[in-house]
Formats: sequence, C-alpha cells, structure tokens
Amino acid sequence: MKILITAAGSYGDIAPYTGIGAALIAAGHDVAIATHDTFAPLVRAAGPEFRRLPADPHARRPGGAGPGAGHGGQRALMRTAAAFIDELGAGMADAVTPGTELLLLSTTTAPLGRHLCEAHDIPALGLSLQPTAPTREFAPVVAGGRNLGRWGNLLAGRLAPRIVDRLHADATRALRARLGLPPATPGAVRRRTEAARPRVLHGFSEVLLPRPADWRPGLDVVGNWWPWHAPDAQLPPDLEDFLADGPPPVFIGFGSMASGEGERLGALAVRALRRAKVRGILQSGNAGLAAPDTSGPPPHTVHTASNVLTIGEGPHALLFPRTAVVVHHAGAGTSAAALRAGVPSVPVPVTADQPFWAGRLATLGAATPPIPFADLSDDESADRLAAALIRATTEPTHRTRAADAARRMATEDGIAAVVSAVARLAD
Repeated sequence: MKILITAAGSYGDIAPYTGIGAALIAAGHDVAIATHDTFAPLVRAAGPEFRRLPADPHARRPGGAGPGAGHGGQRALMRTAAAFIDELGAGMADAVTPGTELLLLSTTTAPLGRHLCEAHDIPALGLSLQPTAPTREFAPVVAGGRNLGRWGNLLAGRLAPRIVDRLHADATRALRARLGLPPATPGAVRRRTEAARPRVLHGFSEVLLPRPADWRPGLDVVGNWWPWHAPDAQLPPDLEDFLADGPPPVFIGFGSMASGEGERLGALAVRALRRAKVRGILQSGNAGLAAPDTSGPPPHTVHTASNVLTIGEGPHALLFPRTAVVVHHAGAGTSAAALRAGVPSVPVPVTADQPFWAGRLATLGAATPPIPFADLSDDESADRLAAALIRATTEPTHRTRAADAARRMATEDGIAAVVSAVARLAD
C-alpha cells in the first residue's frame, strides 16, 4: 500500500512514527511521513519519504516551541495551538499525493486528516500517543493530572473534543474550501467520524496506563512505538568514557520544553547534583541546558569541572539504561523510555499532557512525586530537586518498581500491532 503518516508538533510527537514507518517499509509498503522540516533528517534516516508540513515548531521562535510548549498558562497554550493549527491546514492538503491508499493520523493531525479522507475517499487509521476518548477512569490528559471523580472525568472527557473543535474552526473552513468540500463544522465532521466507530490504536503501555474498561471496542492500547535508530548506533566516545569513569550518573533533560532557560536551569541542576552528591549528564535540548563551566555548545559532548557532562542529541534507548535516575519533563515518550530502561524518574512536568504522565509514573511507584516546572523558580529550587534525587537514588522501591515495569513492557510490541492492523486493511 501507498501509506502517508502525518504527524505534527515537537520531537516527541514525531519520533515514534519513524519506528512505525521503518517497520511498514520492511513489510513491503510504500511509506511517506509528512511532518516539519526540522525532522526531515530523522524521517529520511529511518527510510520513509519526507513530505513537508508547515508550522515548524523550531522555526516559530528561537529555541523552538510547538503546541504545548512553554508554561504561560492555559490561555497562552490555546492561542499557540490555534495559530499552529491554522498554519498546518494548507500543508496537510499538499501532503496527500495521487495514489495514496491509507492515511495514518497522529493525535495532532487527526482533526484535519478527517477532511482529507472525505475529499480523497481513502481510509484512515488513528495512531494516538495519548488517550483521547472519554472515560470515567481519568480526566482528559490536558486537565493537569487531576481526578474529577467518575462522572466528572466522563463529563470533562466529553467536553474536551468541543474545545479541540473550536481550535480547528478557521483551519477547517479554509481546508474544506480548498478541497472542494461542502461547508461543515469540525464538530459535525468529528461526530460523523465517531459514529462509524473507527479503530484507533494507542501507542502507550498498559503497564503505565491500563486500557479503560468503559472504552468501546476498537479503541486499542497496543504498547509504545519506539523511535527508529540505526542498528549499529552507539553513544559518542566521550559519553562512553564519562559513563565508564564512575557510578551511573543522573540524566537531566527537558526535551523541547523550557526554551531559552538553559543557563538558569543548568546552574540549578549542577547545584542539585552537588548537594545530592551524584554525577550528572545534562542534555541540552531546546532549553540549551548546560553546566555553567562548559565551553562550547552541543551537539559535541563537553566535560566540565563539576563531574557533569553536557550532551546534545542521543538515543534514550542506549543511554537511559546506564543511568541512575532520569529527570525529565514527563512527555509521553520520555516517560515511557525511562520506564522501559527500568530506571526511576524525577518528573518535572511543564504543560499539556506532562502532568498526567508524571502522575502515572508516581502512581506506579517508578518515580518520585512530580515537581512542577513552575516550582523550579525560587531560591529553594535546587534543594527541592536535590531532595528528590536523594530519594530516587537511595530508596530501592522506585528502582524495583521501574525494573518490574520494564520486564512487563518487554513483552509488548506496539509497532508490530500497527503493521498487523495495516495488513488487515490492505486485505
């Protein structure tokens, strides 16, 4: 089949689909991934054809910010998301080429992808990295991790799609006009799609979040979709040297979050590491995180005088199993990668779905209680982070729970489930 995968957002919204794309190519399919220019090398390295989507989160402002980046409150988040969606619509129309037989839609592209399916009369399979269907068991993931009670959770879950519909109103109007479709609101198209009870696969582990018992058939949780990396990939030599030169270090990174705050966060991280008396690895990310006494920016790794190493990009699958603790922003992908490695987490959620995943890690016992990113802004921040590091490195319960979760996750193959679902559609 000629398959188009559409994915938009930050690294964590894109990378899982490279693993799916590579596996579908191995199964004999012709695969393209439509996403932002920033991720073109990532897509091409995995094997799929790259097709461009606008609204590149790294080009919107220095350091990069996609929908959900930053920490300026829900109103700022909604404004950013709406602008992102408006810019994305036209690119979605351009990405579908003649002969496309199947669309694989991510959470961020599904609302626009429905119109493409209607215009081109092609089927779609939803591939979601977050739970989006209403349930009594938890509130929507963007609700900050709060539990509203069984009926409150369900009501909030039913209201959440209406908010998404409002964000897509202008983009939907423009996209349908461009595609020659009759006018229709995002809500009307969504309800029509939901009435057909389409299958949606969810790329997270039931170890971290069991499938809700009140979900309808066809909403399946299949396990994580891990980013592609070369079979012969290795960590850089200076990182290998650092790892071999002492006990397992603490990893600290905020992914695509905290743009422009690297200097402050780097100094805070080094103070916390020193007070906890542990070695550390700082991953630069969009924040530009670095120890105060480094010389020269990543991607090259740089030793510092404080027993801390600053690194650029690197596969978490190779690095995390060799660390003592992972301090991270609790994005879905990073949370799963830390759990897969059997390593305790210190979650520092910033926004969007991150408080939800941070809470899941803590509930599982594989993480310390979350430290909201906003709490890393006062004079006591380093003490707060150091206390969490001491707890995560000295209390055996966290590591035991993480190791148990890793063993159970090893039995899952989320990518194989997608390949199987596509094969059934092809038949």
